[in-house]
Amino acid sequence: MFVGGLPVATPAATWASLAGRLGIDELVAVGDAIVRIPRIPGPFGRVLSAPLATFDDLDAVIRAGRRIGIMTLREARTLIRIGSASPKETDLRLALTAGRGLPTPTLDFDVYSRGAFLGCSEIAYPDFQVAVEYEGDYHRTDRRRWTKDIDKYQAYAQAGWRVVQITAEHLRQTGEPARRVRAALRQAGWRPRLR
Repeated sequence: MFVGGLPVATPAATWASLAGRLGIDELVAVGDAIVRIPRIPGPFGRVLSAPLATFDDLDAVIRAGRRIGIMTLREARTLIRIGSASPKETDLRLALTAGRGLPTPTLDFDVYSRGAFLGCSEIAYPDFQVAVEYEGDYHRTDRRRWTKDIDKYQAYAQAGWRVVQITAEHLRQTGEPARRVRAALRQAGWRPRLR
């Protein structure tokens, strides 16, 4: 691949080259960023650009030959999803899906009620009307963002949705995000499958 006449590694090759330096969760976060399809949500939304790489591109670099960390790459590849807009969103998704017994969430989900667009949530369980929001410092320190979030959550509540807000502190507490989401899902009628 050439940019401005200079040879550069493709995003997929760069991801693969990190396997010897990063752990699984970090490789998944990088992979999520690479396959992300940036978009404007809502009824008049649109895709802003193509992803930096596709799943096929990631699979091709894994098959390309011997590589340091190939087992780590293969495992990370199975966990990469389209829809995470930040590393913390990836961390949150992994905290909710890694053997936690919760249903599979939908990422980057547009919430509507009676045809009206209410907002977009990073993680959602539409069948149970549960939205999970990662609250980074930006959401707390930017007045416009904070007000917009409060209005969105109120609109969600009025439409019957439950909102689970998760912070970096919650993510540092092993199992805490899953505990909070499990409680909201149970309140919404979800029951875990018995094995």
